[in-house]
Amino acid sequence: MAELVFFSGTMDCGKSTLALQMDHNHSARGRAGLLFSSHDRAGESTISSRLGLMTQAIEVRPDTNFWEELVRRRTHGTRVDYLICDEAQFYTPEQIEQLARVVDDMDIDVFAFGITSDFRTRLFPGSHRLIELADRTQVLQVEALCWCGRRATHNARTADGIMVVEGEQMVVGDVEPPAVEGDPGQAQLTGGGLDELDVPVGPVIGYETLCRRHHMRRVTAHTARRHAGSDVPLPFDPAAARL
Repeated sequence: MAELVFFSGTMDCGKSTLALQMDHNHSARGRAGLLFSSHDRAGESTISSRLGLMTQAIEVRPDTNFWEELVRRRTHGTRVDYLICDEAQFYTPEQIEQLARVVDDMDIDVFAFGITSDFRTRLFPGSHRLIELADRTQVLQVEALCWCGRRATHNARTADGIMVVEGEQMVVGDVEPPAVEGDPGQAQLTGGGLDELDVPVGPVIGYETLCRRHHMRRVTAHTARRHAGSDVPLPFDPAAARL
């Protein structure tokens, strides 16, 4: 029986690497698959891993209809046994429902990969619907780490290294620190349509994985380095703690 499986985790836990590995394993056994992605860091129509792996994929846009896409391909004689759907958090709830229908009515396996919650700790609509509809949800076992060494459980958005908690849910940024830390002149956005010129467009937007403690306290690696050796206020009143 075909399944809809959701592989989830924070950034840096190897989702795209696993997606490419799974495609390799299935294709090596003679199965035919299609690869989909949305807003990959390497650009459109791509699945890329931070380990350097990369392959072409079909870009999922707001008007993409998985059911119609599969009906069209099968009508023209294309064999499809499975789908690899990377960056599934960016899919619409309606597209997730289409994937569930593909599994149930066409007997095609769907393997979806994505992060569960955004920088505000709120579920992405696509991930929310996947949790509701998936036959199985698997949390990836490769643990991303916070700067402090603890297991990272939350994704943080940063502007010039400072954690922000407001803004649009989807802003594509980098996970690498800027070349000159704290330089507000260059925005290292990927896949955002910027040309190769260094055009001043505001603060450097980035993403970082944090443990719950440091996400709640809004302490990024940049903030921790900035306060190293200084008297950082405690998150409680020492006088009250002695009572």
